Amino acid sequence: MGKNKPRHRHKHYKVPEPGTSPGLYAIDENALKSIITLHTYNEKSYKKEVIENFDNLRKMAENQEFNFWIDVKGLADGSMFEALYSQLNVSRLVLEDITSSYQRPKLDEYDNDKYVFAVSRHLYLGEDSSLCNDQISFILTPNLLITFQETYEDCFEPVRKRLEIGKGNIRIGGSSYLMYAIMDVIVDNYFTLLNFWGEELDAIEDRLYDNPDKRIMYDTQAIKRSLIMIRKVAWPERDKLNDILRSDTPLVSDLTKTYIKDAYDHCIQIIDFIESLKEIASANIDMNLSIISNRMNEIMKVLTIISSIFIPLTFIAGIYGMNFSREDPVTGKVLKDNMPELYMAHGYLYTWLIMGVIAILQVIYFWRKGWFK
Repeated sequence: MGKNKPRHRHKHYKVPEPGTSPGLYAIDENALKSIITLHTYNEKSYKKEVIENFDNLRKMAENQEFNFWIDVKGLADGSMFEALYSQLNVSRLVLEDITSSYQRPKLDEYDNDKYVFAVSRHLYLGEDSSLCNDQISFILTPNLLITFQETYEDCFEPVRKRLEIGKGNIRIGGSSYLMYAIMDVIVDNYFTLLNFWGEELDAIEDRLYDNPDKRIMYDTQAIKRSLIMIRKVAWPERDKLNDILRSDTPLVSDLTKTYIKDAYDHCIQIIDFIESLKEIASANIDMNLSIISNRMNEIMKVLTIISSIFIPLTFIAGIYGMNFSREDPVTGKVLKDNMPELYMAHGYLYTWLIMGVIAILQVIYFWRKGWFK
């Protein structure tokens, strides 16, 4: 962290104009081209393929032999949203939330438990170590899970590997367990970020003791802003997991709820971790200010000592610099009350001696007072 960390800037989203009718979704002009990957699996088999559209959604939803996971990266294809509306009767409010990628983590149940809509926030570090914040949307039906991601950032690799290997409950736990597995990866990634920032704060603290400089304030403030952002995500993520635990929907199995409890505990740990790191960041900032203040006090102390030594010397030099002669140089008349020392033999030497003694006595006095410690 020798250089200033890039300033964290909030991602600006396009929001609907006030008064716009709810349920009207709009595809962002900068949205990425949609890449749709279909994962078909059951206890004994697994297949992965790239598909072009959502034409077979209804057949997938009615198929009882397999579970399906449709992973969508990029939201530029508007036809898939119309297919969701026409084939699965997904509410347009849900479609609006998917395309409006500024939603907070939440859980919504629709149409008498026909499907569940959920949102998570995927946080990761970009190329310049700045914090990126992407929305992950879920639509859960009895045997079909659809995930939507606005970028091509791959955060599902651990889940895909578990599906391919087939160990554990990933293939037998149903679509709700797959949704939990993805959410768990997202939550666990928060630990990775917090560990990274914890190490950065430790390094900043070492710099405070070794060689404090003004970059410490900038680096600590950048980390603190990132902690504030992850805190804004972790709290609603915890509430969402709690909503899943309390939900009576049959779409989330008892097996899934058992593991959701573990993810919920992780969220609580993350929130505690965030608060601890925020306190450390604030302490680093306060310590940096204290060090700067102490350094300024030391400088003022040195200047005060120098000024205190030279004030009496300057006073003496000022008196004898007035040059009020004892005798009138024209008439030779003795001028009463003028300087008798002006023409004293060795007066210059005596003056230096007196000023030197005064300076030495002051230095001894300051030393005994502890000013030089």
